[in-house]
Amino acid sequence: MPQSPATPPSRHRPTPRPQEPVPDATHRTVEVTDGRIHLVEQGTGPLVLMVHGFPESWYSWRHQLPALAAAGYRAVAIDVRGYGRSSKPHDITAYRMLAHIGDNVGVLRALGEETAIIVGHDWGAPIAAHSALLRPDLFTAVALLSVPYSPPGGPLRPTEVFRQLGGTEEFYVSYFQEPGRAEAEIEPDIRGWLAGAYAGLSGEARSASLTSSANDASGQGDIPVLTVPPGGKLSDRFPADTGPFPWLTEADLDFYAAEFERTGLTGGLNRYRNVDRDWADLAAWHGAPITQPSLFIGGELDAPTAWLADAIKAFPTTLPALSGSHILDGCGHWVQQERPEEVNHLLLDWLGSLTHR
Repeated sequence: MPQSPATPPSRHRPTPRPQEPVPDATHRTVEVTDGRIHLVEQGTGPLVLMVHGFPESWYSWRHQLPALAAAGYRAVAIDVRGYGRSSKPHDITAYRMLAHIGDNVGVLRALGEETAIIVGHDWGAPIAAHSALLRPDLFTAVALLSVPYSPPGGPLRPTEVFRQLGGTEEFYVSYFQEPGRAEAEIEPDIRGWLAGAYAGLSGEARSASLTSSANDASGQGDIPVLTVPPGGKLSDRFPADTGPFPWLTEADLDFYAAEFERTGLTGGLNRYRNVDRDWADLAAWHGAPITQPSLFIGGELDAPTAWLADAIKAFPTTLPALSGSHILDGCGHWVQQERPEEVNHLLLDWLGSLTHR
């Protein structure tokens, strides 16, 4: 079974916080119904609320904040509950989808705004989508990055679906279900684990994997990053090359590592531990489309683009007001970081079309 190499010593060095990457942005914490949300904002104009995924933070939107602000928008990136300076409830059920929707509503009200356009990446995409689905009066348009919209419901509980996806191995969402299990892998070397996770889902790693597969008749070059071998760890499948990359510098990794060294990973992992609870909570919206204007941006080499191909094909039904579905050539999972200029261009074109309706 292929194993990742030993983590280089540089991955264990102290993680000082780098210089603020968005100098003109404002940090503050706002009160929501059952806690607080830390946010970073820049600019004035129509509100664009940006929601990150796992394992990231508001920092994943560092390239979008100044671009949207310069174009005349009030750009706001939050730390999702469980991350950064936002509240970190102990109860696993506090991370159900309904709680995240409530946080977004609370942020909107705390900012004194009546409506917002909401943008999400990775887990932030379903949070954004369901915020728009349940509160169309507040979230008037939605952009989804990496993870396409799939309406709530289905005959099987999500954990059963993920169990099937793993096949003879264990799918990463299944691996994350048991409290403390993934934390025991990650937290002894947070910086090294993050480096491997970011690299493993990047366009660079996926491209190298496909090239290796093409040159290897056995197909062993195309190693899945998001399944766990029997008795193994998720990091067993991380690539040897963990950067730095042009889109993820040592300073970027320092920032993420410093955040998670302080907070741990449990808050972020608890989102995965609520997928069956969400399935029950959202039963009333089974199969419901999102009717507001929408946008999808994915990466050609991103796993959800393949796994959720049927969801993308269903957009005419599930996102009837979709303005565009864009798959970026050669891009991996971290779309707004790997391809900031392309993503900013697509977002701004779409936002412009909304404001001129």
